[in-house]
Amino acid sequence: MLLTNSYRLLCIGLLLNLGLCLSSGTDPKETEVSKFFRHLDLIPDLLDLGPQEFLNVTYPGQIKADRGIQLQPMQVRDEPKVKWVSSEENYYTLLMTDPDAPDRKNPKFKEYLHWLVLNIPGNQLSMGDVRVAYMGATPPKDSGLHRYAFLLYKQTDHLKFDFKPVPRHSEENRMNFSTKSFAEKYKLGHPLAGNFFTSEWSKDVPVLNKANIQGGQGQTLSL
Repeated sequence: MLLTNSYRLLCIGLLLNLGLCLSSGTDPKETEVSKFFRHLDLIPDLLDLGPQEFLNVTYPGQIKADRGIQLQPMQVRDEPKVKWVSSEENYYTLLMTDPDAPDRKNPKFKEYLHWLVLNIPGNQLSMGDVRVAYMGATPPKDSGLHRYAFLLYKQTDHLKFDFKPVPRHSEENRMNFSTKSFAEKYKLGHPLAGNFFTSEWSKDVPVLNKANIQGGQGQTLSL
């Protein structure tokens, strides 16, 4: 009887250990970058599961867009350099989006897409398909802090995307973008890497908006 009970306890222990192993192997890991995203509610406002790694985003002048740092609109007016560890045979999608359009309390334009580059070979961003040209942050006056997130997705292969090209000074297809829906449609899964900064209105915003209007057709919304 003692042997039988010992055997039963051993079996139960093995089953519990197996269950723990399976559970730890399937549950998503809460990474440091995920904690930052969750701290500022980008999870769940933007994502269900955060990125696994930090994305290296550097604006001209060696200005880092990192971990929610607050930057001035003039500092982020030009396209940044973005770096990540990759394999040459893989393709990636990079996007920058604002879930606080026109403001965090009333995000009726959520999300506003600032940048979208598709089919990036390895980490050669310049060789990717720029489907939505970069537009810097120009938050409306009295709209508070906006969160601007950069997300990198690893594609399953070189993909065909049904998304009309958007030039820098155009607002077409930028408003009411959904990162979740886009990732689901093209089976991109969860983001591989990400980072974000925050920004709010400054006296430079009207100047930046004027440049956008002159560069495009008609008025550009501050976001």
